[in-house]
Amino acid sequence: MIVDIDAKYRKAADILNKAGAFSYPITNTMLDILKFNIKEQNLDLVLAFNKNISQTIEQLKEYSGLSEEEILKKTDALAKRGVLFNQPNRQGVMVYRLLPIARQFEYTFMKKLNKTEENNQLAKLFDTFNEEIRDLVQSDYERFKSSLNTTPPIDRTVPILENRETGNELNIIVNEEIEAYIEQIFPTQKIKDLIEKYDDIAVGNCYCRQHNEFLGNPCKQIELTPSCFTLGKSARHTSNHGFSKLVSKEEALKILKQCEEAGLVHKAYHLHGDTSKEEVAICNCCSCCCLTAKDCLVFPVANATNYLASIDHDLCIGCGTCVEKCYNKAIELNEDNKAERTEELCVGCGVCAYFCPENAISLIEGPRIVRILPQKKK
Repeated sequence: MIVDIDAKYRKAADILNKAGAFSYPITNTMLDILKFNIKEQNLDLVLAFNKNISQTIEQLKEYSGLSEEEILKKTDALAKRGVLFNQPNRQGVMVYRLLPIARQFEYTFMKKLNKTEENNQLAKLFDTFNEEIRDLVQSDYERFKSSLNTTPPIDRTVPILENRETGNELNIIVNEEIEAYIEQIFPTQKIKDLIEKYDDIAVGNCYCRQHNEFLGNPCKQIELTPSCFTLGKSARHTSNHGFSKLVSKEEALKILKQCEEAGLVHKAYHLHGDTSKEEVAICNCCSCCCLTAKDCLVFPVANATNYLASIDHDLCIGCGTCVEKCYNKAIELNEDNKAERTEELCVGCGVCAYFCPENAISLIEGPRIVRILPQKKK
């Protein structure tokens, strides 16, 4: 009997697409990536997730027909390639959950990698796949544009709330027009408080920056260094499988301070992308590598934030520091040599205010969603 292996990988890709909020195009490039991460002998287990992307060992035994010993061996191999998540739930029951394609990219390049031929090839495949997604967006640009207003946030900005020059807290201006939100409980807005919430914290390389290093485009803001955090259950998972290492709260805060000094933006990721749920990760994003930055977009993105930069023109001396540091290129100097901010692009990260030598930038407090579309090619 002749078995069509590509057909099995396509079916696996269909199932993996159910695990995420975005269905990725099933191209030959995607199949080549899956062949790297899912060995042929483990395909049968992935296909067993067809009915449910999250299963217990008993369910997997029923749907796969495999023994518990076989399942444990295969799930461990798949977890080490970023294909599935295996952690106990709150009742202590081990749950196996398939991860979306994007997580394979993140976990692969979060781990410290040697520049082997295999890793180089995988980096090129992910780069090609990103270009295919960019082409897909461009080919159906108006549809993506029309759906932008309903695009849910994939991350949340956690701002820097002090000025580097003075060491003082930033001036926070309360937006009086959002009285309806006064009774709402907001997620943690201070990075230190966020770290204090978790006993298990792990750190690995920034996957975007390491990927770009493999492509010969090292980050312009910071040397490749562990700066991508996972929290709680995610920290236990990534450290168990070699993607990251556990660190103390003190070590985490020291790394985060280094990220601030490099002008990186703190981004929190929440369970299922829902900011009302617990945080599962913290990224520290640069404007030259990270796929949520304006100049690096692959597809439309939305970011939840609770702040907006406000520039005092009486204090601004037109030095251009904020223009240089702005993550989304949301600031430029006007004809009077004063900094002007574009609201639609500002994620309220506070990086501009942190570096402003004149302390001329405040933050306006108020929940917002910043949605950005990749620039349309001519």
